[in-house]
Amino acid sequence: MPYFTISIVKAMINFLKLSIAFVILTLVNNTLTVMKRENIILYTATFLMLFSCAQNPFTGKKTLALVPNSQILPMAFQEYDAFLSDNNVVTGTAEANMVKSVGQKIATASERWLNANGYQGYLENYRWEYNLVKDDQVNAWCMPGGKIVVYTGILPITQSETGLAVVMGHEVAHALANHGQQRMSASQLQQVGAVATAVGTQAAGVDEETAGYFNMAYGVGSQVGVMLPFSRSHETEADKIGLNIMAIAGYNPDEAAELWKRMKANSGGGAPPEILSTHPSNDTRINNLTQLAASAKAEARKFGVTSFK
Repeated sequence: MPYFTISIVKAMINFLKLSIAFVILTLVNNTLTVMKRENIILYTATFLMLFSCAQNPFTGKKTLALVPNSQILPMAFQEYDAFLSDNNVVTGTAEANMVKSVGQKIATASERWLNANGYQGYLENYRWEYNLVKDDQVNAWCMPGGKIVVYTGILPITQSETGLAVVMGHEVAHALANHGQQRMSASQLQQVGAVATAVGTQAAGVDEETAGYFNMAYGVGSQVGVMLPFSRSHETEADKIGLNIMAIAGYNPDEAAELWKRMKANSGGGAPPEILSTHPSNDTRINNLTQLAASAKAEARKFGVTSFK
């Protein structure tokens, strides 16, 4: 999971305040009709969705971008430096050197794919960095802009350079596809929807207790029905992108399913049901990765890669 700390959260909140400020201020103006109030919310959400979009280079689809990378990347770089200062960064060991070596290969493969597909300069604002941090967590993450951390706790599960490439390819894919930006944007729209629900119940003259049920239903419904599936789709997309990148870097994509079998064994079956999780289930992931391995090899062959480590 990416490391978003207080300043990034504050930026999200500040942007959200700007997004809905006009709605809130207007609601206290008694001269406006209920229809006008509802229209303001509708227009605000529509404006945000229509004029705050980016394109995912890997899918070609338009994606939400309410917070631009010009704001996100400087914050990410600052937070990354702060994280390294507060944690035990491992340097000079074989494992630390392996993290840097794999990271550089993944970054090079990413740039090769992007350049070949018409996205020259896509990474010009990236400041790649790869660090191993001493921590027992079974985790790794890549912040926007290519700032990567691998925890020592995941190395017994990755077991090899190829296993590490699976993890780092996946995390880099999140950054390349701007998944953090999209999640921040979706969260802001979810909040706008919450305001709209509150206004709607107020306009309908619903009593306070019933309005509370409506708001709770919206909260649960938007989380389970929208936000969690949205997050799972990002994980599946990052698996596919990461698999292609690691293969272009010369690593065997067949290892991805094997890695997740070890991750499943390590979890001890304690994962929540998939519908209530931000991630696909281990079994879903293993099946998807198994099916995608052949296409990842085919993608790598386009770049002259025919043998895999």
